[in-house]
Amino acid sequence: MPLAPLHGHTALRARLAETAARGALPSSLLLLGPRGVGKQQLALWLARTLLCERTAGVGPCGECKSCRMAAGVGHPDLHWFFPRPRLKDADASPDEVREDLADAVAARLKAGGLYEAPGGDEGIFIATVRAIVHTASLSPAMGRRKVFVIGDAERMVPQEGSDQAANAFLKLLEEPLPDTSIILTSSEPGALLPTIRSRVVAMRVVPLSESETRDFLADPEVANRLDLPSGDELDELIRLAGGAPGRLIDRDAWVVAMRQANRILDAATAADRGRQMRVALAAGSAGARGKFSDALDALTVVLHDRARAAAERGDESEASGAARAVDAVEEAKEMAARNVNPQLLTASLVRQIAGYVG
Repeated sequence: MPLAPLHGHTALRARLAETAARGALPSSLLLLGPRGVGKQQLALWLARTLLCERTAGVGPCGECKSCRMAAGVGHPDLHWFFPRPRLKDADASPDEVREDLADAVAARLKAGGLYEAPGGDEGIFIATVRAIVHTASLSPAMGRRKVFVIGDAERMVPQEGSDQAANAFLKLLEEPLPDTSIILTSSEPGALLPTIRSRVVAMRVVPLSESETRDFLADPEVANRLDLPSGDELDELIRLAGGAPGRLIDRDAWVVAMRQANRILDAATAADRGRQMRVALAAGSAGARGKFSDALDALTVVLHDRARAAAERGDESEASGAARAVDAVEEAKEMAARNVNPQLLTASLVRQIAGYVG
């Protein structure tokens, strides 16, 4: 069963396809962007492009044997890795890891590629790292190259005594074999191991437009699986998604992130220093970085809505202030990528936003 069609990211796809056609695509690539924006779908699309037998700089043809096999992640040279619960055998063989992932991929395909973010007990453990390195050492099974898609790469877990495998993976990123492409994705760049991020070329995946989000949600299979309402309720969900429709798979978690974002904005507009500090302290520590990243994404959505509403009212001052506040949030995301403490970052961000929209 193939994955649901990829929507949006038109400009980025054109750039990637053209770069791949020229043979200039980095061997180790990192796609960064908000959770639910379609990074792994995009990575798999790029993998199909690289494996396509007929592509001419416009993406996969969808008709050749490679494209047909890769559409259902059944191509022997397409390897999709992502966080999984730790196997009972800590020294599981590459074959055991691949068997576990094959079952997980089948479950994702059965759901049309609509799946929730990995749970807290899921990670890319050392047995999986060994499987990646082992598979990369093999020659392509069918085509001229092999492609690895490693989703949620921030979940790669360093483990004591695993230096040899970890170093082999870092060497693979830094000096991949000529027939090997590696595409990592991450929604939490601040949680990525610095040794990994320094060895890849990062590209940002931006949210979809409202029309692209509507096109995605209009797919009958998607609408059915997400149990979407219609009319005004659907309009509200589209607004809530903020260009990342995958967020609607786990709507409750995204609602929590939106509430936290609104608390940050409310604190910024209130002349109450104590309230601002309480909100900053509630941002959590590095251990809750995933939730903090989601809250920053949600804050961007809330501020965009504020800027749009102000522009519609003709209030140029408020619209401009909200736009500058969005820039401040984007800078905060970059700071978070450098592992700045979320509480300190939130305290600084609240003060900045207060200067723009307070």
